[in-house]
Amino acid sequence: MADLPDAIDVTVEHVRDGEATTRVTRVATSGAEPGRAFVLVAGVGVAATYFEFLAPVLALRGDVYALDLPGFAGMPRGDAQPTTSYFADQVEAVLDRYGLENPVLIGHSMGTQVVTEVLVRRSDLTHAVLVSPVINEAESSIALVAIRFLQSALRESFHLAMTALSAYVLCGAVYFLTVLPHVLRYRLTERLRLVRARTLLIRGEFDRTSPRRFHSRLVTAAPDAWRWEIEGAAHSIINGHAVGVAELTVRHLDGELARRGRMPSAEAEVPPARHADVRMILDAVRARVIEWVSALRRDERGVARAKAEHARILWRAYAGR
Repeated sequence: MADLPDAIDVTVEHVRDGEATTRVTRVATSGAEPGRAFVLVAGVGVAATYFEFLAPVLALRGDVYALDLPGFAGMPRGDAQPTTSYFADQVEAVLDRYGLENPVLIGHSMGTQVVTEVLVRRSDLTHAVLVSPVINEAESSIALVAIRFLQSALRESFHLAMTALSAYVLCGAVYFLTVLPHVLRYRLTERLRLVRARTLLIRGEFDRTSPRRFHSRLVTAAPDAWRWEIEGAAHSIINGHAVGVAELTVRHLDGELARRGRMPSAEAEVPPARHADVRMILDAVRARVIEWVSALRRDERGVARAKAEHARILWRAYAGR
């Protein structure tokens, strides 16, 4: 990973939109350039913890806002139908609350649908990144989608599997199954035709939920799109291959990225920590457990403390500071 500055700052705040509340984890570094902000939107059922590696790398270029949308990561669900439009409302509320001017929106999985819906509404946004976009309309039945996710999940790491499982438990099966039909019905290809932002599409080589043919249709539909693939990766490339996603994103913003290409896994993977021992690993696990339990108990102060502690541990592990 790149040379890291001396300090990382993590704060947790909340943005209300009517009866809905979104948890916002803000990540900033002491050495960040005064650049554009990044807004990160995760997939159905999962949480901002998926961005534990991506957020600090992007924070070298600008402040990062990682979102836990209503109903996910222990946040209250609210009474409104959890449509893509509803979640887009929450993202817009965050943009307005912080007065973010032309931020870079990055969505993963279902988050690509939410980001796309925001882009349709806000033509002033100039750049976006859609990582592992779904749903492939050629395979949109619930049974086939489940099979494709399982095929992709078999190639994910144990760490990522546990991160996802803990998030799904917080979300709950009932809410997950309430959101899922809206995800299956959303036609990303049709909505992308209305997007004017320069859009970077990234998929993992072994992501069966987001196949190459689907990406070809998305690129054809979008007025201004790039497409890249990361070798050796599956669906959740925003975590284990976060370095590659961050590099492609930055090169996309700087106008240095070819229209299409493949990145070797070795260049994209999160490398081993520079300074890690058994105690540091146990402390990181402990912080994650405390965060999960605090979210389950709706203890937002506990969530904030645990998130900040986990970020500091990772920072020391990689930066040695």
